[in-house]
Amino acid sequence: MVDDHRSPIWGVERILEDQLDLELVRAAATVDELLAGGANLDIVLLDLRLDDGTTPRENVNRLRDAGIGAVVYTSGEHPALLRSAAKAGALGVVLKSASEDEIRAALRAAGEGTAVLTTEWAAAIDGDPELAAVDLSPQLQRVLALYASGETSASVGEALGVTAETVNEYLKRIRQKYADAGRPTRTKIDLYKRAIEDGWLPVPERNQSGAEERGRHGTQDTGWP
Repeated sequence: MVDDHRSPIWGVERILEDQLDLELVRAAATVDELLAGGANLDIVLLDLRLDDGTTPRENVNRLRDAGIGAVVYTSGEHPALLRSAAKAGALGVVLKSASEDEIRAALRAAGEGTAVLTTEWAAAIDGDPELAAVDLSPQLQRVLALYASGETSASVGEALGVTAETVNEYLKRIRQKYADAGRPTRTKIDLYKRAIEDGWLPVPERNQSGAEERGRHGTQDTGWP
């Protein structure tokens, strides 16, 4: 965890202390300090605003370069900073006001490579005045929505009456269109984010347990098709 205030760290320690599958193994006030202790980490819970002069984009990029996923931990008051973290490839956001179950669920999802797309995250992205529109044909929209929801190329092809190879060609076109718009889609999680941002998939809604819905079959990243 990276936070330059001790009280949030103490709170997360308590939330995770009796969890067999989750452990807070290191905490630091800056990303530099965290990485100086070694990079054998799965996920970093990253405070959005740090006092060392770094930006969310810079911090998320540093962690990504070290092979570590980042989940932003914030009060949600700064949508511009959330957008910056999103563009850098953060896995998602969890509010400091979230319930203990929501925080644990977010960390578990991120640890599995699943996007943590809360309504706050989607709202921040939706309000981005610099979000370049991407024009997809109805067929490409359907492919993106199905594949980003967790379907395989084969199952998307079966649903649309085309071959898996054709689906893969469609996905290449979709990735290229987003790359041309300055909104890269290196992973399946990125595709899911773009589908949410552009309205091809609905904004996640809270389920009865308070966790966020993340697609019909989840969005564990399987990389390129």
